[in-house]
Amino acid sequence: MDGVKNIIFDLGGVLINLARVRCLASFEKLGVKDIRQRVTSDYRHKDLFGSLELGLVSVPEFREGIRHLSGMPMTDEQIDEAWISMLGDLPTYRLDLLLELRKSYRLFLLSNTNEIHWQWIEKNCFNYKGYHVADFFEKVYLSYELHMQKPDAEIFEYVLNDAGIYPEESFLVDDARVNCRMAGMMGIRSYAPLPREDWSHIFVEQEALCAL
Repeated sequence: MDGVKNIIFDLGGVLINLARVRCLASFEKLGVKDIRQRVTSDYRHKDLFGSLELGLVSVPEFREGIRHLSGMPMTDEQIDEAWISMLGDLPTYRLDLLLELRKSYRLFLLSNTNEIHWQWIEKNCFNYKGYHVADFFEKVYLSYELHMQKPDAEIFEYVLNDAGIYPEESFLVDDARVNCRMAGMMGIRSYAPLPREDWSHIFVEQEALCAL
């Protein structure tokens, strides 16, 4: 990876496998209307779900919104469980790779996510061999905390400025091609893995790198 000093990782679809169909089924079972139009596959959820990922509504407000959409009584735990069912596994080989990469690169996490998902992920996915999130990444950038979202240029600019890194020395791994295109417009090289792909090859096969 000639000239690369910094690697920026997406979370869902790159590190953590996603289970969108399972999540949709969980919310439909709770009676939530039009869930398939709200939790989309284009990486920018709509309405209540999009507001949660931008930090524009609180978790209690989100839960009340779900109850309103459903018209049925349900507990906080039922709502959280349905939303968390979006998250699949984080293969341990990816965690081991992150630890190895940290020896040679500055690693960052940049994710469109929300408080419910992140709290669950932090507790259940990165608690590994005595390591925690801070052991895998120098810094974590989350849409709901920043009130910004990929693929908007402003969130990439924020990360570059806050981390003090240069685009030409940075590499993005993100499963959304629209995010990779925006990164490319800013001079950041990138790679968009397929669902459940073992993308570790991009760090050993120079020809797999793509400059968008």
